[in-house]
Amino acid sequence: MSGNPEQTYDEIVTGRRSIRGFLDRPVPRDLIEEVIALALRAPSSFNNQCWNFTVVTGDALDNIRKGNTEGILAGKPDSREFRKHDGQHLDHRTRQVDVAKQLFGAMGIERDDKEGRQDWVLRGFRQFDAPVSIIVTYDRELLGSDIAPFDCGAVTNALINAAWSRGLGCVINSQGIMQSPVVREHAGIADNQVIMICVAMGFPDDDFAANAVYTNRKSVEEAVRFVGFED
Repeated sequence: MSGNPEQTYDEIVTGRRSIRGFLDRPVPRDLIEEVIALALRAPSSFNNQCWNFTVVTGDALDNIRKGNTEGILAGKPDSREFRKHDGQHLDHRTRQVDVAKQLFGAMGIERDDKEGRQDWVLRGFRQFDAPVSIIVTYDRELLGSDIAPFDCGAVTNALINAAWSRGLGCVINSQGIMQSPVVREHAGIADNQVIMICVAMGFPDDDFAANAVYTNRKSVEEAVRFVGFED
């Protein structure tokens, strides 16, 4: 697992995986501050550093979970604040389906197990019952700029890798902010902030089967074009 101080950067990046099952164990505030301090070294376009974090636990997080899942079950429309695409390219959809198959397989959820599948989906809306949620926002004055979400992606990547290096697991969780008014209310997020994403964080549960899943990654050959290099 993570948290070995002797890990190299390569070991952190290649060993990290998304964690969807957490121990019922509080995460100390000073450890979270240490992780965020590392993440804040992420590169930022024009040194904007437009990102902000709201770290939520306890009753406030439970209220977000409750309001989020109740809204979904009541049929309330998605009110996430980031722009979404209208459809998915075949390759993108294939990768999404592939990881779903891996996760359902690890958890023993069969294709016709409607109850098990719904429970898994609701776990996402509950932010996977993690003890901590870090809500990533950016300054509303930058709304409409593609740079702000780009920078938030950079700092979120840095946050997740820093957490792994300190023994914490994370998963990027857009379902957890599905009902943004609920998140704003219980996390006390100001109107001058745009809610970009949230990250579920905690100590990984080694006995939770889905935590062993490593997703397949595109190869260098698939992802990269080299121009101007000799063969």
